[in-house]
Amino acid sequence: MPTATRTRTNINLDKRLVDEAAAVLGTVQTTETVHAALREVVDRAARQRLAAQDLAGLTPEALAALRRPRKLA
Repeated sequence: MPTATRTRTNINLDKRLVDEAAAVLGTVQTTETVHAALREVVDRAARQRLAAQDLAGLTPEALAALRRPRKLA
């Protein structure tokens, strides 16, 4: 993951929605709640992309081969 950069911005948020999200995410501050919610969205999209892949050829044998150390030339 690239190094995080921070941008200060002003946005209007639904306080009840932020409070609900904070309760679900286990966060306290609004900034950490927004960051956690954004992370959840990005992670969900990554899981959906992974689930959409055709992994039929990914057998235990194929996984074992992928896990073997590579010989350097």
